[in-house]
Amino acid sequence: MSFIHNLVTYLSNQDLHDSAIYIIKGIPVTLGYTILSLVIGFILAIIVAIIQVVGNNRFIMLFKFIAKIYVSVFRGTPMIVQILLIYQGLPLLIGWVMSPFTAGVIALSLNSGAYVSETIRAGIESIDSGQFEGAEALHIPTHLLWRDIILPQAFRNILPALFNEAITLLKDTALISYIGVTDILERANEIGADTSNYLEPLMIASVVYYILVCIITTFARLIEANLKAKS
Repeated sequence: MSFIHNLVTYLSNQDLHDSAIYIIKGIPVTLGYTILSLVIGFILAIIVAIIQVVGNNRFIMLFKFIAKIYVSVFRGTPMIVQILLIYQGLPLLIGWVMSPFTAGVIALSLNSGAYVSETIRAGIESIDSGQFEGAEALHIPTHLLWRDIILPQAFRNILPALFNEAITLLKDTALISYIGVTDILERANEIGADTSNYLEPLMIASVVYYILVCIITTFARLIEANLKAKS
């Protein structure tokens, strides 16, 4: 009983409540980066994936080479290095000083696009090649083939992996705190620096991230169940 009493007393502490509210206010920033980076990265991933599975003429081979280098670099280097290079290194090369928001979105989008492109490519390659041959025999325009036949099937096959990428990206947004973005983690660090106590704010931040991940996971399972019911 004493443990419960102490726990209740601890949780009712006003400073703890104020810290939690301040950290929670970072959720819109974290979600904003996540959603925007997912959308941009997803569009980029579709383009890169299609480039990697289409024909092999000289023009296409050049783009395939560029796509492979891009995927290899962004999958093979730490995201924090990518963020710092884009925020601190790129301005030295192009003379354009980026805001933390712009640098963060670019880095997260490029990283997400590299990973998702491989997932989409695998989904496309899992589709029976006879569908491509049938579409060619029926003279179905290429853009309709991809839009109405190939990509919908590929997305259905890789949906769980896409949601896993969304969860990974949500957690990786914590790295943008290194360039001064006041997201969930940065707010927790600010409280820790002010109070010389990092344990409580970081625990609160962990709980917030965990709840967001649980919400995405639940949403993903509902969509998957709905698709299974329709199929």
